[in-house]
Amino acid sequence: MSVPGIVQSTLDDEEIAARVSLGGDDELYITPTRTIIYRAEGLLSDESVDEFPHDAERITLSEGRRKTRFSLEYPLDDVRDFAIPSSRTEEALHPVLAGVLNGNSITDPGETVVQTYRFSELTLIITSDRLVKHIGEAVWDGDFEQYHFDDVTNLSFEDGSVATQIVLEVDGRQQRIKAPNDRADEVRNRLEYALFEYYDVDSLAELNVHVGEDEDEDDEEPRDDPTTAFGDGVDPLDANPPEPEDDHEAQSGTAAVGSDPLAADLGDETSDEATAPVADGQTAATIETTTRTEDSSTDRTNQATSVEASGFDSPEPRTDPEVFERLDELEATVERQNELLKRHQETIEQLIAELRQGR
Repeated sequence: MSVPGIVQSTLDDEEIAARVSLGGDDELYITPTRTIIYRAEGLLSDESVDEFPHDAERITLSEGRRKTRFSLEYPLDDVRDFAIPSSRTEEALHPVLAGVLNGNSITDPGETVVQTYRFSELTLIITSDRLVKHIGEAVWDGDFEQYHFDDVTNLSFEDGSVATQIVLEVDGRQQRIKAPNDRADEVRNRLEYALFEYYDVDSLAELNVHVGEDEDEDDEEPRDDPTTAFGDGVDPLDANPPEPEDDHEAQSGTAAVGSDPLAADLGDETSDEATAPVADGQTAATIETTTRTEDSSTDRTNQATSVEASGFDSPEPRTDPEVFERLDELEATVERQNELLKRHQETIEQLIAELRQGR
């Protein structure tokens, strides 16, 4: 995709690391040193660009039903913010946080941010080299904890009814982090994958063996062998339950009863008995119907004669030219009104779209 000229002129030879669509032609661009918000020209504003350096000391979010406001706090109490559609919050937060971590030298050159999670006041950031944890009202500030993968000595997970605990052992000390069960599997997979890639292993058991090899054997509190910490596991449920018994025999029995010749004979006798009285009353019904038809024809003939004798003629439709002319004028007026309404609707929709984009 092409980059708008006004954005290109502000890059100063920097490369764009990420870009996020904010709806319409508006976009968010991430460079190694700043976040750039591009607003396309619209009914309410001209084309513009805003820059937010990545050396912010604090990031907070104010989420509403339609918009989310990002507030970045800088040294000397300088606060700058921008608003984006609420539907783009998570998509935009991830690269912004990655840029701020890099701008504050928390991540090393070449280190990538794998995934960002927010659980109420807990923010978890998984990178290719470490796990960053922040607890508080802000999404991120200087009061954070980080655990470099070099210092990890064991990893395990404890399931709960509401949340799953990530038990990350760092230099022999356990760090427990709770993740809600509806996102726990995703967090576990991301964290395991990052550690597997870092240590070049293929399983959790292999990881724990690898990171535990350098532990001091003279520790006062010996730890369990990580290869057997989880036991044999639980056998999976049978995925192929037995099929229901075939009911072919029952159906065959029913068919045999239905084809009984004795039952057919009984049916024929019943049919003959039922049709007999109908034949006996056929002559009387025919005579009565014929009489009613003759009477009805006589009545209609008498009514027609009475109408002709009264001297009334059936009305003929009249065509008034003025009526047709007025109808044509009304149709033309309706067409003009519909065209105006269509234009107004398009303008209103454009205004709504720009308001939702945070303008």
